[in-house]
Amino acid sequence: MNRKYVRSRIQEIGIIPSVRVSSAQDARFAAENIFQGGIPIVEIGMAVPGAIHLISDLAKNSPDVIVGAGGIMDGETARRCIEAGANFLTTDGLIPEVVAFASMAEIVVFPGALTPTEVIAAWRAGSDFVKVVPCSAVGGKDYFKALKTALPDIQLIAAGGVNQQTAADYLEAGAMALGVGEALIPPDAIEHRQSKRIHELARRFLKFVNIGRLKNGSKIHEAVVDRTQNLHLEKITT
Repeated sequence: MNRKYVRSRIQEIGIIPSVRVSSAQDARFAAENIFQGGIPIVEIGMAVPGAIHLISDLAKNSPDVIVGAGGIMDGETARRCIEAGANFLTTDGLIPEVVAFASMAEIVVFPGALTPTEVIAAWRAGSDFVKVVPCSAVGGKDYFKALKTALPDIQLIAAGGVNQQTAADYLEAGAMALGVGEALIPPDAIEHRQSKRIHELARRFLKFVNIGRLKNGSKIHEAVVDRTQNLHLEKITT
């Protein structure tokens, strides 16, 4: 998958599931059920034991899925993740060496930022997108909307506390995509291996993307109802 394709698919789908669990087995279960629920994207956090090995395995055995590495802290880890097959890298703050390495390797990268100054610095460093995190702790959709109004040309991802109640609001406020963790992959659903629950949550979040983009008037929403969603959306209630 080249950089342009990965960037386009992230824009189209609008959901970036973030897997940060305590075991490789749990992470694999989460990833596989996210895919089965209709979201062909997953971000494996570096805190997951054996994260790079899991990224490699998913990249080899799930060729249609965009696999990313999250929580990257340095250029060496970025290199190892890219060699393992990661299609995108994320950081929890602006780490210039990671952005520079990803850009040089032609890999999609989106660092975390919060203030307008941080967002601008991340964008100027060469990021594909900028992840605004933690959204929920600093005013939620109102803060995000104000940030997007001030910086309309920067493609922003809302992350940090996004849930079923706020997902569509962030898209309406101008988010290009959402980074979602426990609201999509609840710890107890992982613990009790509740596959159907994760499938349903995945489908719901896909619907929230469509609803939010419709309210925002975004043209991207037309691409969201694609082949992965047509089978499911009519079954979901808000």
